[in-house]
Amino acid sequence: MNGENQSATNMVAKDRIPASTKFSYGLGTALDMWGFWLYPAVAFAVFNIYLGVEPWLVGLALTVIRLYDAVSDPVAGWISDNFRSKFGRRRPFILVFGILGGLGLPLLFFVSPSWINVTFLGASVLFWYMIVSSVIYIPIMSIYTVPYNSLGAEMSPDYDERTSIMTYRSTMQKFFEVGNFYALRFTNLSWFLLPEVGKKNTLLGIQVYTAILGAMMIIFAVIIFIRVKERYYDKVVVKIKEHISIKSSLYETLKNRPFRIMMGVGASFTLGTSMVGSLGYYATVYYVCAGNTIDGDNWNFWMGIAFMIGGLLGAPILGKVARFIDKKHSVMVAACIGMIGYGGSWFLYTPLIPWLQTIASGIMAFAASGLWMLHGSIGADIIDHDELNTGKRREGSFTACGSYILKLGNSLGYFVSGLILGWAGFDSNVMVQTPDTIFWIRAMLAGIPVAGLIAVILFVSRLELTKQKCAEIRITLEQRRGTV
Repeated sequence: MNGENQSATNMVAKDRIPASTKFSYGLGTALDMWGFWLYPAVAFAVFNIYLGVEPWLVGLALTVIRLYDAVSDPVAGWISDNFRSKFGRRRPFILVFGILGGLGLPLLFFVSPSWINVTFLGASVLFWYMIVSSVIYIPIMSIYTVPYNSLGAEMSPDYDERTSIMTYRSTMQKFFEVGNFYALRFTNLSWFLLPEVGKKNTLLGIQVYTAILGAMMIIFAVIIFIRVKERYYDKVVVKIKEHISIKSSLYETLKNRPFRIMMGVGASFTLGTSMVGSLGYYATVYYVCAGNTIDGDNWNFWMGIAFMIGGLLGAPILGKVARFIDKKHSVMVAACIGMIGYGGSWFLYTPLIPWLQTIASGIMAFAASGLWMLHGSIGADIIDHDELNTGKRREGSFTACGSYILKLGNSLGYFVSGLILGWAGFDSNVMVQTPDTIFWIRAMLAGIPVAGLIAVILFVSRLELTKQKCAEIRITLEQRRGTV
């Protein structure tokens, strides 16, 4: 009996990943945050409010970009799954395309205000620049992000250690997510103010800011390449000689029932929350701050700080909860907390006490951080489930399909946000919006995410991958192909 206990102890120790390695891996969330999500976070402020592009065109551009991801993400996953090199199948892509992503980030805003009056096919060339520049940049970030997220699923075979890895990733992501919130506050610096017109040069500020973030992205990509290894590569992947077809990477992935369930979870949360993501900024600027964009950007930054704090608490706390009540039920807990934050925005976004909106932001982040951490941890379990049925390790395929669904949900949400703003009668040329416009912005901000979170609970309730089931799958896999 003592021998068995010692063996189990050794196995647990072997499954654990050093904290320094988890930290190095977590740095990669900066590239994902800034390379993919900074752009939609500031697009309305830069292209609509500052440059004057119609809000529905900005929303349309963000949606078209993600439709393009329908090709780039799955192809990136397929290439990564089949790639072989002395450095592994993920790390070379992380290095090369992480560097290219850093170099390309400021070029997304390489435009001029004089272009607003220049049209092509009936739309401003600024709209077309958004489309063309993103069509070039998106594949670069896809070929970084898909291998990066796939690597996280390969770092440990242990059920609970996977939650720990994803906790590190989700926690560090909250630090870097502040970079998205700080972006518009950065443009408030005196360097970018235009006293003669009482406004600021938002475009120049974003150009400088993205150049700084791009340099950091390059440094982080190099660190990940050096510090993080591919655990499954030498012992499992190189022994698989069969080439994974592009059809297999899509069709067999979507056949996996637990994966379809978690795609429903991710899509419901993403669509419901991103649909009002930009509306939150408009509610802050035009309701809480009465149209003062500088005050609104400053409050947006403090909400980002609250978002970071909530996220730092959400991932580890819900990670511990998952050890007691299983991952599935922890997702339900996260969804319920999210309903409190989003639904409560109706009361917490108020010009009477502006700082109350930071409480809503913190609660939203607590729920989101915990939910995405659990989503990633369950995703690693799903890949084991798939290997049991197919005999293949296809982290890239699962990451690509899951990532695409989430990004598409985000972009559809931003598109709907643009439609809601137009439908509500928002006018970027006036500081004070009509009462009806303010009402509908607030109502959509509070109501739509709650509906999405209810759908999250309904989807995850059907998941059958319990801790015991995952342990049985691991035992079967190790009997078949050995330990990793």
